[in-house]
Amino acid sequence: MNLPEKYDAYSALRFPEFRYFLANSFLYRSALLIQEVIIGYELYRLTHDPLALGMIGLAEVVPFIAVSLFGGHVADRYDRRIILRASLSVIIAGSAILYFLFQPEWIAALSKEQHLFYVYAVFFLIGLAKGFYSPASSSLKPFLVPREFYSNSSTWSSTFSQAGAVLGPGVAGFLYVYLGLTHTLLGIMIAMVICLVLITLIRTNPINTNKVAVSIWESLRDGLRFVFSTKIILYALSLDMFSVLFGGVIAILPVFAEDILHVGPEGLGLLRAAPSVGALITMFAMAHFPPTHQAWRNMLIAVAGFGVFTIIFSLSTNFWLSCAALFATGVCDSISVVIRQTIMQIFPPDEMRGRVASVSGIFVSSSNELGAFESGLAARLAGPIPTVLAGGAITLLVVTYVYTRSKDLFAMRLT
Repeated sequence: MNLPEKYDAYSALRFPEFRYFLANSFLYRSALLIQEVIIGYELYRLTHDPLALGMIGLAEVVPFIAVSLFGGHVADRYDRRIILRASLSVIIAGSAILYFLFQPEWIAALSKEQHLFYVYAVFFLIGLAKGFYSPASSSLKPFLVPREFYSNSSTWSSTFSQAGAVLGPGVAGFLYVYLGLTHTLLGIMIAMVICLVLITLIRTNPINTNKVAVSIWESLRDGLRFVFSTKIILYALSLDMFSVLFGGVIAILPVFAEDILHVGPEGLGLLRAAPSVGALITMFAMAHFPPTHQAWRNMLIAVAGFGVFTIIFSLSTNFWLSCAALFATGVCDSISVVIRQTIMQIFPPDEMRGRVASVSGIFVSSSNELGAFESGLAARLAGPIPTVLAGGAITLLVVTYVYTRSKDLFAMRLT
């Protein structure tokens, strides 16, 4: 293939298998987020307990963390496409179980505690599958484009993922209202089947070079050792983990929508989509103006901005100001995501990509799903507003600490 000599903002999109990968990422992200939003809203409607929302995140993150390192080991030794197809099949089965659990006859037959137990058990199953899916997907992506297009592919990968994050929450509330919970779950299953087809269309089977006969524990230690000894990776992952762990508000948005802003499921959809709209617009801009020239400076500024706008959201009682603040958090988060994904593609050696991706996935899921549990628990104990306000303040403290420890990274160039 003849590649353009000057910078081409669409260079990574010229590779067909990368386009299949992006389409899969879009559908996978949007479908799972629709499922998360509608199930979360239904549980809060039934229980009026913020902790019920946080328990969804905890049910997913515990198995994810438990198997993710092993999932990275498997991704470094076996066909990643097979791992992705098997993981998607398990997730489809989980959605099917949720479909039956929310049928009226099942709700009537089960006590509230039994019903919650089975719902959380399904999310536990999905968390197990994601523990294998995530490192396999992340470690397959670099092989779908040449190395010189890693930065551009990171931008487009984040863009399509964020597009799914926009579509999913944005339409979830409306699907809930106009189609109902169970019909929406049927649509989610169809979307995940399409994901299976898209993965099947990817023919690239990168040779796994990690064939040295070492124990699985030594293999896992190698991945952890590499991450913790590579300063830019460790600090990039730490910034993401602590900012979203404490500063994330997504899990308790149903509380704000229902009890503080009084906007119902449609308003919840807009609130949930606002960060992703901001991220999506910024991603398209970054395809033309990459943020990787002064990468570390830009990342610290972006995470600090995330903290500031989180604080503004916590203090807002106006729906549109709240949407604007969440929009701005998405802008800031997208910049840090592109920089972090570029770092994760450039620095790990090919034979260790699965294990490094699994460690990255633990950091990210610890911030997302475990952060959801932390937010739900803190909101129950201290109230939603103090919880989010404190989270934004902690994010700013983390940025300040990392800044004092990483000044040497300001001179590093990723492009």
